[in-house]
Amino acid sequence: MPRRTQDHDPVLASNRKALHDYNVIERYECGIELTGTEVKSCRSRAIQLSESFAKILRNQLWLLNCHISVCEFGGKFNHEIRRDRRLLMHKKEILKISQTLNLKGGTLIPLKFYLKNGLIKVELAYCQGKTHGDKRETVRERESDLAIRRAMKR
Repeated sequence: MPRRTQDHDPVLASNRKALHDYNVIERYECGIELTGTEVKSCRSRAIQLSESFAKILRNQLWLLNCHISVCEFGGKFNHEIRRDRRLLMHKKEILKISQTLNLKGGTLIPLKFYLKNGLIKVELAYCQGKTHGDKRETVRERESDLAIRRAMKR
């Protein structure tokens, strides 16, 4: 029997606002502990990452305030929409991230949920906030790059 073909786009959800509000310093890939109905909702792309963040509690990495919609076929076995979900990383990596957060400050923001070899992964980023002036500067740079590209086409 042939295997079902997957969608061409493995990205299930992305947090575009995070790239506007934060400077991304380092990116990490980690797994996530989900229930069955959460997996179905993720595969149907019913995820919102706009206000979510990650935190280290009791030497474990947790994803907080992530909205995964209720699965329509879940019935009484459905999950809570905004529950805390454990992120899966090696202990050494978690300790390294913890030391970085303690020294430099900053925050851990999920950038995207995606599929990798049939498993749902999270791209987590260590970020520091941008000031209002920094945001304006990135908009100016983007506009100037766009103008240069248009001029090169002509």
